[in-house]
Amino acid sequence: MKILTKGKWLWMRTIGSTVVGQGVDNLVFLAIAFTGVLPWGVMGIMAVSHWVAKIAYETAVTPLTYWIVNYLKRTEGVDTYDYDTDFNPLKVS
Repeated sequence: MKILTKGKWLWMRTIGSTVVGQGVDNLVFLAIAFTGVLPWGVMGIMAVSHWVAKIAYETAVTPLTYWIVNYLKRTEGVDTYDYDTDFNPLKVS
C-alpha cells in the first residue's frame, strides 16, 4: 500500500490494516475459543465490540505513530520502498 499511495496516507494504511486484520483475528479467535461455550449472539457482540475498540485505539494512537515514524526517518535517514519485493502470500515459487 505504501507504494500504491506513494508513501502518503499513513493513517489510511495503519487504520485500514487494523480494520481488516483485527476483524479476521477477532472472528477466528472467538470462533476457536468460544464456539459451543457461548451463544452465537454473545460472540457476535463480543466480536463487534472488540473490533470497534481496537479500531478506536489505533485511531487514537495514530498521531503517536506519525511522530515515531517521522522521528525514525529523520534519525536514520531512510524511507524504504520495497519495489522489487513480491508480497503475494499465495504465490508458489
